[in-house]
Amino acid sequence: MINRNLSLLFITLILFGIGCSSHPPVLPQMPVEGETNTGFSFSAENIIPVIWWRKGLNKYTDIGIKLGLPGSGTGIDINRILKKRDRRWEVLNLAYSFSPNSSFDLTYYMFKGSLRDGKASPFNIGWTGFRVMIVPDGSYENPGPGNDRSIRFGPLLGRRFGARWGIEAGYFHDFRAGFEDNPDFPHKDPDGGWPTQFSKSTGLSLQLFMYIGPTNKKKK
Repeated sequence: MINRNLSLLFITLILFGIGCSSHPPVLPQMPVEGETNTGFSFSAENIIPVIWWRKGLNKYTDIGIKLGLPGSGTGIDINRILKKRDRRWEVLNLAYSFSPNSSFDLTYYMFKGSLRDGKASPFNIGWTGFRVMIVPDGSYENPGPGNDRSIRFGPLLGRRFGARWGIEAGYFHDFRAGFEDNPDFPHKDPDGGWPTQFSKSTGLSLQLFMYIGPTNKKKK
């Protein structure tokens, strides 16, 4: 039932979400040194599924690589746990993603695990966060004042449902471009009609995660 509902939700996101950016996948668990986890991301940004791997460098840090179609969905990121207490922990993530509007992301995540039968569940975890997204050289050559750079900021939230599935949604806005189209920072390319790096839809992030699990464990 949950899988069917998630599939219907993702189809809706594909139909209504038109983005030109890409963001790192989220694996809501503490890293284990030497352990590699893998999974897939399905997103309105990339349409085609992206495969990713995360490897624990130590108990506070892991690094991730994702592979998509050439020029879209491929990227690298690193997580660093800054604080942990009981069922809560906070993480700083730095990422770079290749896409039509390639971007650097700086994200602050706050995770919280749920209780099940009086014990902390390793798979029922929610998170919130904030992201600064920088598109250093957008696909649209801006003839107006300034340059082709877009700097965006906004919130996100997500949840893991069991061992296999998780979902995240966020929106990151370019306040310089505003909410209405304008000639200085157009939201659509006048020639092709595609979203530019200043568009509201460029800051939309909608991701569905499928977790495969660890592919190896640290040898003792």
